[in-house]
Amino acid sequence: MAELKWDHLVHYVNVLDQPVEQFREHGLIAFRGGSHTSWGTYNSLSYFGLTYIEFLGIENLELAKATEHNVVVRDAVNVLPEHEVLSRVVLRTDDIEAVEASLKAAGLALSPIIDGKRLDNEGRLIEWRMMTIDGDFQGLVYPFIIQWSGTDLERLQRLTESGVIQPHPAGNTDMVSAVFRVSDPAAAAKHWGELFGLSLAESEGSSYSLQIGEQSFDFVQGDENQFKQVVFETDSAELKGKTLQIGEGEYVFN
Repeated sequence: MAELKWDHLVHYVNVLDQPVEQFREHGLIAFRGGSHTSWGTYNSLSYFGLTYIEFLGIENLELAKATEHNVVVRDAVNVLPEHEVLSRVVLRTDDIEAVEASLKAAGLALSPIIDGKRLDNEGRLIEWRMMTIDGDFQGLVYPFIIQWSGTDLERLQRLTESGVIQPHPAGNTDMVSAVFRVSDPAAAAKHWGELFGLSLAESEGSSYSLQIGEQSFDFVQGDENQFKQVVFETDSAELKGKTLQIGEGEYVFN
């Protein structure tokens, strides 16, 4: 299978400006992204290198309800406005057809590969290809797969030159792990590892970590079977040791 990297994460929110202001109050750059005019959703973003947070809200409920083949939008309709939860992580590839073939061979139910697009806040068109995975493993929903145009290096250069990626005023801050609270951490880590070609980095007690580049997906004991926490490493004295609560999601700074 093609190598997969951690592209971003999706966090459902009702008011896009709320997490933007909360991040800014702590020296973290976040901003309005744009609208998915075909799906009835819109977003705000915060970048940590090429891995970023997407705060996703519903802009047009009727359009979102009518959206086919996109479980991310469908789930947003189902959980909002009651639950502002961390939805799922997103994996980036440079060969989405190869990933599709591998996941189909594993017996997963996939959406068609669909074209995504939105206008950014400068009116520029951003395009990608994506594929979502239906169902879950013991209650934990799967990531979805995305492929951007151009190489990682080209995107990093373009996003840096445009000011989308820039240093955070608080100081150096890197997104290092996503934490999933699941009823059977060993089984969940093994399943994801086999599906997505990720190696077991370490296990400690009842916790299991999968390596994805220099980052990790951590599966810890819990009844929620849900993505619950994002962990950062920072040299910011103000941020270090803090946890920012946004809806039902936690952003932890070490």
